[in-house]
Amino acid sequence: MNKNQVNGIAKDIAGKVQEKVGDITGSTSQQAKGIKKQISGQAEEKLGDAKELVKDARDAVKDAAKSI
Repeated sequence: MNKNQVNGIAKDIAGKVQEKVGDITGSTSQQAKGIKKQISGQAEEKLGDAKELVKDARDAVKDAAKSI
């Protein structure tokens, strides 16, 4: 796991909590902010996923080049 994945998961969870608090208190503003935070977190997590894929592909190419 990289930094983006960890931060993204944390933002997503925080957003879910914030949205739920908005549900409980009836605050549509908090609900919206929570949803926005979730979307931001999910996007950051996907960025981290992509970085991991690139890293894995780079490592595979290095390993393949060594065996030639």
